[in-house]
Amino acid sequence: MKDKTFLMIPGPTPVPESVMLDIAKHPIGHRSSEFSSILEEVYTNLKYVFQTQNDVFLYTSSGTGAMCAALENLINPGDKVLSLVLGNFGNRWAKIAESRGAIVEKIEVNAGEVINPEILKKRLEEDINKEIKIVTLTHSETSTGAANDIQTLCSLIRAHGALSVVDGVTSVCAMPCKPDEWGIDVLISGSQKGFMIPPGLAFLTANERAWKVYEQCKNPSFYFDWASYRKSTRSNSTPFTPAVNLIVGLNTALKMIKAEGIENVNMRHKKHCLALRAALRALNLELLVSEDKNASYAITSILPPEGISVPAIRKTLKEDYDIVVANGQNQLKDKIFRIGTLGFVSDRDLISCIGALESTLYKLGHKFALGNGLKTLIEELNK
Repeated sequence: MKDKTFLMIPGPTPVPESVMLDIAKHPIGHRSSEFSSILEEVYTNLKYVFQTQNDVFLYTSSGTGAMCAALENLINPGDKVLSLVLGNFGNRWAKIAESRGAIVEKIEVNAGEVINPEILKKRLEEDINKEIKIVTLTHSETSTGAANDIQTLCSLIRAHGALSVVDGVTSVCAMPCKPDEWGIDVLISGSQKGFMIPPGLAFLTANERAWKVYEQCKNPSFYFDWASYRKSTRSNSTPFTPAVNLIVGLNTALKMIKAEGIENVNMRHKKHCLALRAALRALNLELLVSEDKNASYAITSILPPEGISVPAIRKTLKEDYDIVVANGQNQLKDKIFRIGTLGFVSDRDLISCIGALESTLYKLGHKFALGNGLKTLIEELNK
């Protein structure tokens, strides 16, 4: 099957046709009044989606750019950073902090597990002299599909007096994430996930506690400098030339999200995630994150059946059905495959994916009751 590729990965995610059509329009001047009007809408709706009263900055970068924007504006050499690591992207926080001269300590768990709040509480209580300045953490770990209890963890960090810096790349627009209510000091995300547009934009919001630390930063980032972006955001502009067409598409996507309602968007992702997990179990497949309460609503990691390889599953899905699912990353490569339920994904897409997966597994010799996955999925979607 050709020219019908469908992405069921954690990003890039499917893009609505209306968004693609707006992105395809001829560019407009990024200093024009027309573009300024678009930015005004975008900045307002980003606050709605992030559920914050604080400014939300818009960077022309990947999500990693927003991670750099967070730490490069907060860290001085010698600062102590505690990184809570669930997988590849939790480790990325630590690497960025180290690149700025921070002294980094990790609390790391096995793939598929989440941070136990009691372990974090104990470590913070041991920090009697309040040397830990920043705690980095991941809400939804894209590499494993595990999701931290961000609300509880950030409350512990706040009580200790440190800053919480949170990766919300695959959680914002997919899971409840409330920085103002939950005391998240810095929160970042990226465009190619729940925001339903292609890669190329990233977002950051910071509260006043974080701004006080920013003011003490001796060498803040030039390109990602918070002060430059706050000034531009409040004048419906950007400090540098942005990805104009992506922002035009983002404006359309944000209107779609607002029309559906952010709570409904989160509930849709939850429904799809739990229905998918039930269907996969009905196919006698083991999930990397065993408990639903620890699962991301954006991405599900699956172990292949005994005797069947991840490359064989991915190849058959792509060649026979033009459906793309993700491999594992780093030490999990070829050990798991990952199915995304993130962004512009519908019931129809899940039904197509599970049907294709059933056919793929049947062809590759996996033993299960044919039709069980689809039956379970349909039942769960119609609860």
